[in-house]
Amino acid sequence: MESRLRAGVAAYNAGYHHAAHDAWEEYWLDLERGTDDERLLHGLIQFTAAVHHARGRNWEGAVGLAESAGEYLADLSEDYRDVNVGTARSFLATLAADPEVIERRRPPKLRVEGRAVELADLDVDAVWIAAPLLAEAIEGFDEAVVERAVRYAREDLDAGDEGSKYVTFLLDFVGDAENRGIIYQRLGQHVDRRRSREQDVEGLFD
Repeated sequence: MESRLRAGVAAYNAGYHHAAHDAWEEYWLDLERGTDDERLLHGLIQFTAAVHHARGRNWEGAVGLAESAGEYLADLSEDYRDVNVGTARSFLATLAADPEVIERRRPPKLRVEGRAVELADLDVDAVWIAAPLLAEAIEGFDEAVVERAVRYAREDLDAGDEGSKYVTFLLDFVGDAENRGIIYQRLGQHVDRRRSREQDVEGLFD
């Protein structure tokens, strides 16, 4: 859960609300309903959606989600799972009462262990989750290319290749927003070459 939690927090803090939702949703769906972890992720998913709708000036949607998210987070400790749940809960109450507050001040960043986790802070396990979600969220990137790069990176690490170029490119793709375009271009070139080599030997013994 830790990697998914951090990946979603970093995506939210970078403004990619739907990517944050996707980082949490798959894991959340498998949790037993009503457990603390389930309520945390359910609440955070709705928290990000409430912020998204408020920014789009969908006041009714923002209010409904803020109220619902607050209910899911209500009984959790202020720092459950080292997340600043209390801060999120307080903002949700404000948003539910006055959704236009979003136009006067920014929503709070989510923090883990006291730190506002950014995309550049993610370790490789969280990057495997975040990279395809960013590719899907940002125009001009192909999620399938990034997913294949993640597979190659995992294969390289499993084979003991600690210097895998796919690992390096994926860490940079997630963490270096300013150069993300050129990083993706170079990553795509390496993926195409490796895929071409794979295709050269596919079906030889069929």
